[in-house]
Amino acid sequence: MLKNEVLTKADTQPVFLNELKSIIPPSRLLLGEPLARHTTFRIGGPADYLVFPASANEVNDVLNAARMHDIPVTVLGNGSNVLVLDGGIRGLVLKFGREISCIKHFNCTVTAGAGALLADVSKYAARQGLTGLEFAVGIPGSIGGAVFMNAGAYEGEISQVVTAATAVCADGRVQRFSKNELKFGYRRSVFQENGCIICEVELTLNNGENSLILSRMGDLTLMRETKQPLEMPCAGSTFKRPPGHFAGTLIEKAGLKGFAIGGAQVSTKHAGFIVNAGGATAGEVLALINHVQDKVYEKFGVTLQPEIRVIGEK
Repeated sequence: MLKNEVLTKADTQPVFLNELKSIIPPSRLLLGEPLARHTTFRIGGPADYLVFPASANEVNDVLNAARMHDIPVTVLGNGSNVLVLDGGIRGLVLKFGREISCIKHFNCTVTAGAGALLADVSKYAARQGLTGLEFAVGIPGSIGGAVFMNAGAYEGEISQVVTAATAVCADGRVQRFSKNELKFGYRRSVFQENGCIICEVELTLNNGENSLILSRMGDLTLMRETKQPLEMPCAGSTFKRPPGHFAGTLIEKAGLKGFAIGGAQVSTKHAGFIVNAGGATAGEVLALINHVQDKVYEKFGVTLQPEIRVIGEK
């Protein structure tokens, strides 16, 4: 499908498009953009409007315009932990990237824009001699996305270090959420319930010894590179950890390691990951997820729940 063939919404909403252009410069506004270019899975159909905001004020202005014209809004961080369906996303997609990724600190408090990569925030903290975020050095997502889903790895979770988050809510309020208001749970936060859009995150760390921090980060990076299929496009761990089990172990014991449907494959390196082995569609990934769930349930009576977020249209 050609780019100009998917712009039905843009074609029928010229007033909204003109308002967007008055808020966002042309370099940060794309029409009919394939989201495969903006996800770590390298999968996904086109977005009607793709916007790269640079501030909470821009987010607020864009949301106001979308609300006035009844345009649905979807948020992407680094594009990890997400599967965009092949039909793409109708309406407006807010992509939080380098434009809103400033990182700064005062004493032991680190503040980062929602688009800052979690790995970059971890490395920044290490350079300041601040400990507590080492576990995040290899997580392939943005700090905003990490808070949204309470990302974690190697016995660490973002909920352990985040003390506040600032977000733009649907009614236009810019609200600061304290730690108690974030309602963190396993791969959950209040933002999955309230629809507010995270723009800035505050973390409280501890003073540490730089050499020990870097050594720990090096060890975790080596473990991740050795065990996970970082060389192939994927969205991170495909399934949540079922109580009392490890998803990858169950999938491997079910004989599914390396099993493929089209271009979607259970990683031969770590069965807990589904990878894009080449030209995979979202439909193939979903079919493989369903197949894995069925086989694991048949063999072990365990229901695997996807960890990746599925968005868009088939």
